[in-house]
Amino acid sequence: MDVKVWMYLAYLAVSIGLTVWVARALSRNGLVFLEDVFSDKRLANAVNSLLVVGFYLLNLGYVTVAMKEAAPVDTTSQALEELSMKVGLVLLVLGALHFFNVFALGRYRRGRLRQQAAAHPPLAPAGHLAAPPGPRLAGPAGPIPAGGPAPSAGPTPLAP
Repeated sequence: MDVKVWMYLAYLAVSIGLTVWVARALSRNGLVFLEDVFSDKRLANAVNSLLVVGFYLLNLGYVTVAMKEAAPVDTTSQALEELSMKVGLVLLVLGALHFFNVFALGRYRRGRLRQQAAAHPPLAPAGHLAAPPGPRLAGPAGPIPAGGPAPSAGPTPLAP
């Protein structure tokens, strides 16, 4: 067999293996994030399944389109160089798809949390807590009386 054919076979094996591994890891670990985003376990499972299918379609489609190499590959070193370029591009596409999904779902989650906060305004206080009994700290004008500071009619003159 030709060196180029072996390169194609290695490219397909590595790319498909990486795609399956990343899809399983994202599906398993991303489910917790999706449950928080949608606050509904059933909807999170459905979206997770749809994201996995879309991930496979996009990535495997890219892998097959990017497989062709127009330049001749005569040596093993040329084959390894081309293979590393192709696998590197697959990894970049995987990363870009992952970050786009996390970004879009994070924006959706923030919007949902803002809507929930607007629908449930904070409650007004029901009362005030009494000050705890005990010694009061002395300020620059002496200890504060138990009833609070006395109202002042104006500035107090300094003692000579």
